[in-house]
Amino acid sequence: MPAYLIVHPREQRKDDVLVEDPHLALTVADGWAIFTDQHGICLAVPAALGAQIQRVDEEQDPAYEEPAPQKE
Repeated sequence: MPAYLIVHPREQRKDDVLVEDPHLALTVADGWAIFTDQHGICLAVPAALGAQIQRVDEEQDPAYEEPAPQKE
């Protein structure tokens, strides 16, 4: 499930926000980070706010297997 952590700069003294939803998508347009789901826009964060947005889910293709580490 897509999940994003929104981390605000310390000087703003705002709580960090975790946004997650099976239909969540993130787009960036005109200085805004826009989160949408199947119903439309659910959250918009202005770039001027200075927040960092990190994807924190572990989305992996079930058919993909990570290669084994190489021995030296």
